[in-house]
Amino acid sequence: MLAKFLVRVTRDYSQERKKPFAGSDFGRFVRSEVVEEARKQLSTTDFDLTVKASVGQGYWASVPWLAYFDPLITDTATKGFYVVFLVNPQNQTFVLSLNQAATEIYSEFGERRGLDVLARRARDFADRLSNYRKFFSEDPIDLGSNERLPAGYKAGHALGRTYSAASVSGEQLSDDLKLMLTAYRALVDRGGILPTEIMQEEVGGSNIDETRRYILSRRIERSPRVRRDVLRSKPLVCECCGLDPVRDYGYAGGLDQTPLDVHHSKPLYGMSTGETRRYVVPDDFLILCPTCHRMIHKQDDPADIGSLRSNLRFKRT
Repeated sequence: MLAKFLVRVTRDYSQERKKPFAGSDFGRFVRSEVVEEARKQLSTTDFDLTVKASVGQGYWASVPWLAYFDPLITDTATKGFYVVFLVNPQNQTFVLSLNQAATEIYSEFGERRGLDVLARRARDFADRLSNYRKFFSEDPIDLGSNERLPAGYKAGHALGRTYSAASVSGEQLSDDLKLMLTAYRALVDRGGILPTEIMQEEVGGSNIDETRRYILSRRIERSPRVRRDVLRSKPLVCECCGLDPVRDYGYAGGLDQTPLDVHHSKPLYGMSTGETRRYVVPDDFLILCPTCHRMIHKQDDPADIGSLRSNLRFKRT
């Protein structure tokens, strides 16, 4: 069914964008029905992804899109990297693409230089996914437009496949999507855009698999959504030293600004193959004050809260 919906978008878009944008039934169809169908593709998988679609903001976009976002990386097409279907209504084709946000790159480097940065990172992504490259094409994609954002999509394309609206197979598209989402997760697991030497410098180790596990664990801890969900599900007290921000400091701010850290305390396995054990909230997490959080990472086993407690040298009065 997703293939049929994407075919409809591809075939009808040129005519629909001649109509007023505000209140468009077609726009609602893309943002709601297409997204809902796209979510169904995740029902038989363990992917924890956000799904969104767009035909523009305030006016019709040159290239409508449907995207899957890993919340550890991004929940918007303007930041990070993601899997996206990009529609070319002129050629009656659409592309499944592992791509990245042009908006934030343009903001940092400018448009001309930004295109070079996007292209370089796209090649880095493909290199980091060497075991997936044989399943997809690295050839340039055609989106029927050279406007600012479509140019960014073209430069930022790492891997993908182009489908003709006249001949796409629903089964093939579904299989390709699941494989691409697996590659996406592997890219997150392997560090995303972080160069290997930067990851190893931060971790202070040399084993690439251990380094990737550590980087992913820290990424999980720093995810705003993970942090929010953990803080909502556990007492807001350090599970090692007992520091209570409300009792001890009179903290009266909001949950998001609570001066406690979320620590991912369960090990990650299978990083070299992409078969990652992610996390379960709240079972896989501890709430720690910043000092205890720093100290637990200095242990040989950063999941051993008992050892951390036994080494605590002060007692509350």
